[in-house]
Amino acid sequence: MSDVHKLIVDVDTGIDDSLALLYLLASAEAEILGIASTAGNVPVEQVAANNLNWLALCGAPDIEVALGAREPLVIPLRTTEETHGPQGIGHAVLPDSGCELSVRSATDLWVDLVREYPGQLTGLVTGPLTNLALAIRREPDLPSLLKRLVVMGGSFNYPGNTTPTAEWNVSVDPHAAKEVFDAFSVVPAHRRPIICGLNVTESIEMFPEHVRRLAEAAGSTPEEIISPDDGPDVRSSASNSVIRHMSDAIRFYMEFHREYDQGFLAHMHDPFAAAVALDPTLATLKPATVDVETESPLLIGTTVADWVGHWKRKPNADIAVSTDPAEFFDRLVHRVGNYARAVG
Repeated sequence: MSDVHKLIVDVDTGIDDSLALLYLLASAEAEILGIASTAGNVPVEQVAANNLNWLALCGAPDIEVALGAREPLVIPLRTTEETHGPQGIGHAVLPDSGCELSVRSATDLWVDLVREYPGQLTGLVTGPLTNLALAIRREPDLPSLLKRLVVMGGSFNYPGNTTPTAEWNVSVDPHAAKEVFDAFSVVPAHRRPIICGLNVTESIEMFPEHVRRLAEAAGSTPEEIISPDDGPDVRSSASNSVIRHMSDAIRFYMEFHREYDQGFLAHMHDPFAAAVALDPTLATLKPATVDVETESPLLIGTTVADWVGHWKRKPNADIAVSTDPAEFFDRLVHRVGNYARAVG
């Protein structure tokens, strides 16, 4: 087995965040030390409930879940229930875990864990960067204390999905994203943050066949078929509870993408970032200096990458520029399918 990766995961769960959590739970080399919840896809209380409920469903109720920021640093909160469903998990209705949130805030969780595991902890953020920005304000040495940071966010030489130029996570809290990227300018090259933007994550297209393969790997019956011809009230009858709930979540995501003329598919941004956090070689990386626009009404939330040194500032990020989607999905199907089989 590869070396164990100690992780703090910061999410705004979210359909693709949900599958990212499943991917990590299913990976033997991942040890999740805590989950920070932040407002983004849905309000933070719902995010935290989703995290607790997924963990309980997947047989991991002891992982600490902390409540984080309810609002971005400066601008008002926007949520996106039209993308992820009224509870953030599509058509899925998860059983209530009955578990309690941590007594620590998400900010405390970040700070406490980096101090407890200096140089050993990988941070994975698949939502807005609000919690991490607040943690850096409290502990300015946090970037140097982390082993590595992996972020799903931004868009580089590629259109946005929230405005013509801005990606969702950064757009929700551009000021936090700018603070984080600025703060990480101090780390050495081998510990620069890895940024998985839309330019790569929109190539991670999940189709009904991938869900069928997941269910097959889990030993779930009957065959799991998500069809574009199904009516809005169709739900999974999978015998495996993990597959059943995940299929209902993914169905909603595919319906959303179809509604916006992207095809009957789902872009799995966050599971890809989770996979990269465990194995950076899954992506081709290119160093750049990243900054975020926070003032322009037209461009707020836009991530700008200086690839060649126009700004005379050293690179503060390694940007994912390409990957092999088939390899990623092979890993996803194998890991999550086997894990779902084990937990039922």
